[in-house]
Amino acid sequence: MLSIQNISFSYLKQKTIPTFSYELYEGKNLAIIGESGCGKSTLLKLIYGLHDLDKGHIFWKDEEVLGPKYNLVPGMDFMKYLAQDFDLMPFITVAENVGKYLSNIDKEKKQERILELLEIVEMTEVANVKAKFLSGGQMQRVALARVLALEPEVLLLDEPFSHIDNFRKNSLRRSLFKYLKEHNITTIIASHDENDYLPFVDEIIVIKDGKQIANGSPETLIANPPNYYVASLFDDVNEIKASYFDDDSTETLLIYPNQLQVADDSKLKVIVSQNYFKGSHYLIEAIYNDGKLFFVSNEEIEIGKYIYLKKK
Repeated sequence: MLSIQNISFSYLKQKTIPTFSYELYEGKNLAIIGESGCGKSTLLKLIYGLHDLDKGHIFWKDEEVLGPKYNLVPGMDFMKYLAQDFDLMPFITVAENVGKYLSNIDKEKKQERILELLEIVEMTEVANVKAKFLSGGQMQRVALARVLALEPEVLLLDEPFSHIDNFRKNSLRRSLFKYLKEHNITTIIASHDENDYLPFVDEIIVIKDGKQIANGSPETLIANPPNYYVASLFDDVNEIKASYFDDDSTETLLIYPNQLQVADDSKLKVIVSQNYFKGSHYLIEAIYNDGKLFFVSNEEIEIGKYIYLKKK
């Protein structure tokens, strides 16, 4: 188990992580999400031991994670951290970068391992190309293969797909998380893109200003977001008074665009102001008495048209 016990951390006098606690079981995948600057990357660095804690403790099983005060080379051997800079050696090949820390005792086994890892990140075709000739996305995939080569018990990923072309991301995500589950590697991913983690993780932590404000399974947080901030991290979200749907309620509801549909009649009358083509559907922007909202339609709707909406 990874146990994070009442930790806090400051950059100079600025309190970046005021207080944080969490426990993650071995083999589980966790996403840390939140707006830019909320402390996601700092939290990963603390878990890896790149900074000294102001207070608190972090344990993996029975071993405490210690920072630079205690380790000449910061970081823990049983963990690997993939940062947003890739730290590849530019004048050796992709295969050599991946195999740099693998044993040379059995060279045939080493080559098999390198090939396995390059297949996971879809880089076999450039195995013999020097790293300096790679694109940013290719470098990111090689860096990912290299941390997997070291067979970590815990893997920390900071925006691991940010430089990779969209057409490669989906298959790469599936291959990576399948590998991590098969090898029981406890994984924590920090990302802005819900497609990076939503189909793959077991748990999500939402942080704001360094504080944990929500946690749970992906299904739970999406179905029952505790506030607008949490809901907005997954999709566009509308804040609509429940009185538009229910006479007896004074609540304000958080409603995703796909939870609204066109009706023959309702209390929620809107005028269409814009259509956004999303491939499989249109995202429709509309104006109503209390402001602006969004809903989903299978077809484009004429701008200026009045329509009624209801909850699905």
